[in-house]
Amino acid sequence: MTSATAPDSLIALRDLTRQFSAERDWQQFHTPKNLAMALTVEAAELAEHFQWLQTGADAELDDARRTGIRHELADVLLYLVQLADQSGVDLHAAALEKMALNAAKYPADQVRGDARKYDQY
Repeated sequence: MTSATAPDSLIALRDLTRQFSAERDWQQFHTPKNLAMALTVEAAELAEHFQWLQTGADAELDDARRTGIRHELADVLLYLVQLADQSGVDLHAAALEKMALNAAKYPADQVRGDARKYDQY
């Protein structure tokens, strides 16, 4: 996905989730708190697919696990898009902003190959 298509793709997902919720009259349940909680549950379900694997690298995954991971990633993304929508956050702009902040915290020439946190350099 290129940065030129990312906002449109996120907007399309936002619109699909709005429609899905409206068709079921679920907007009443999709509060920021409930969406944040659902997002963390789905993230935990994603992590469960990697639990007890040595690294989680592709060679360790069978087709069933890959399908489960794909579905959980989709759940995480969809709840994230809904939470951003309910919170008035432009995810694409927020991601670009955060990348710029991280680049300042972790200059490539200083941190290359070192996984320590920025305050440990």
